[in-house]
Amino acid sequence: MSKRLSPQLQHNITEDAYCETHLEPTRLFCDVDQITLCSKCFQSQEHKHHMVCGIQEAAENYRKLFQEILNTSREKLEAAKSILTDEQERMAMIQEEEQNFKKMIESEYSMRLRLLNEECEQNLQRQQECISDLNLRETLLNQAIKLATELEEMFQEMLQRLGRVGRENMEKLKESEARASEQVRSLLKLIVELEKKCGEGTLALLKCLDLEIRPPELREMNFCCAEATQSMNAKYSLERSKSLLLEHLEPAHITDLSLCHIRGLSSMFRVLQRHLTLDPETAHPCLALSEDLRTMRLRHGQQDGAGNPERLDFSAMVLAAESFTSGRHYWEVDVEKATRWQVGIYHGSADAKGSTARASGEKVLLTGSVMGTEWTLWVFPPLKRLFLEKKLDTVGVFLDCEHGQISFYNVTEMSLIYNFSHCAFQGALRPVFSLCIPNGDTSPDSLTILQHGPSCDATVSP
Repeated sequence: MSKRLSPQLQHNITEDAYCETHLEPTRLFCDVDQITLCSKCFQSQEHKHHMVCGIQEAAENYRKLFQEILNTSREKLEAAKSILTDEQERMAMIQEEEQNFKKMIESEYSMRLRLLNEECEQNLQRQQECISDLNLRETLLNQAIKLATELEEMFQEMLQRLGRVGRENMEKLKESEARASEQVRSLLKLIVELEKKCGEGTLALLKCLDLEIRPPELREMNFCCAEATQSMNAKYSLERSKSLLLEHLEPAHITDLSLCHIRGLSSMFRVLQRHLTLDPETAHPCLALSEDLRTMRLRHGQQDGAGNPERLDFSAMVLAAESFTSGRHYWEVDVEKATRWQVGIYHGSADAKGSTARASGEKVLLTGSVMGTEWTLWVFPPLKRLFLEKKLDTVGVFLDCEHGQISFYNVTEMSLIYNFSHCAFQGALRPVFSLCIPNGDTSPDSLTILQHGPSCDATVSP
C-alpha cells in the first residue's frame, strides 16, 4: 500500500508530541505499525510502502469507527440483557411446568389404575359361573396384580424421565444465563472504554485502552516497553471490540416437557365410548350438519391469515345433544380435515340456536391450528401451547365427572396430549366442537365424531 499525505497534515495539533530519534514534531500516523511519525521518519525506507496520514485524520477515522462500534455495542447489550432476563424467567417457568406435568402424570396414573381395577372387577363378574373355580379366580387376581404393577412401574419411569429432562433443561439454562451475564459484563466494560476513547484527544485516542481490558499476557508487562505499548494501540482496541461483537449469543435450546409423552390408552375407553350426535339447536348459522348429525362443516367462508389462536374467531360452535352429570365418558373426533378446530367440554346453558355462551371460563378446550406447514396445539384454561411432533388426525376426549378430570389423547399415536384434574364443574357437561370462521378463500374444514362398534349406553342427564 503506497503512502499518502492528507490535506489535514498542516492542521494544528493540540498535543505536544516529538520523535525521540529526530526531535521533530510527530504529525503523521502509520496505520500499519500504529505509531506516530515525524517527517524524517516518514521518508525512511521502513515506512515507504505503508499507509500514512495526518494524526488528526487518523484520530477522526478511528473515532468514527469507535462510535459505530459503540452504537452496535449498546444494541447488543440490550439484546444480551433481554436474553439474560428471558433465561432467568424460563428457569422459574420450567420448575413450575415440571411440577404441573408431575401432577398430570400422577393424575393420569390414578385414573388408569381406577379403570384397570374396574376392568378386573368386570372380568371377575363375567366369570361368575366359574366362581367356584378357585384356580381361575386366583389367575384373574394375579393377572390384575401384574397389570397394576406394570402400570405403576411405567408411570414411575415417566416421573424419572420427567425429572431427568427437567434437570437437563435447568443445567442448559444456567449455562446460558452465565454466558449472557458474562457478555453483559464485557459489553458494559467495553461501552465505558469506548465512550472514554471517543471523548479523548488525538494522541490519547491512538494509544492503548484501559489496563482492565488488556490481554492477561500483557497486563503484567512493563508498559514502558515500546513493543507492549505498540501492541496496545487503536487498531488492537478496534479489533478486540469487533471480536466481542462477533460473539453470538443464543437462548438455550431445551426439551419441551410436553414431549415427555405418556404412552398407551386404557382398554376401558372402548367400554366407556359414547356415541354422540350434534345438537342442531346450538349450531352456529355458518355451520352445516350432516344428516346423521356426526359431521360439521363450514357452509362458506374464507381463510384467515392470522396465526395466533387468541386472534382467531372460533365462534362457529355446536354442542353435542348429549350431556353428562355423572360417570365416566369417552369419545373420539376426526380432525384430519380441519385446519383450525376446537374440541372440549362446555358447562353452562344454551337454549337458543347459536347462543352457546362464549365466556372462556365455561369451556375446557384443546385447539389445533395449521398455518401452511406450521402446526400448533393449545389447551385452555389457561392458554398454553403444546408441542407435538406430527399433526393430529384423531383426538380422544375422556371425562370423569366425579373426579373432575378431562383428558385429551392423540389416538393415532396412542399418547396423552394433556389433562386437567380437579376441575370444578357446575351443572350438566356437554361436549363442544368448533371451527374457526375464516376470512379469505373458501374453507373446506370439517369435524366428524367417530363411532366404533355398537352403541354404548351413557349416563345422560334428563
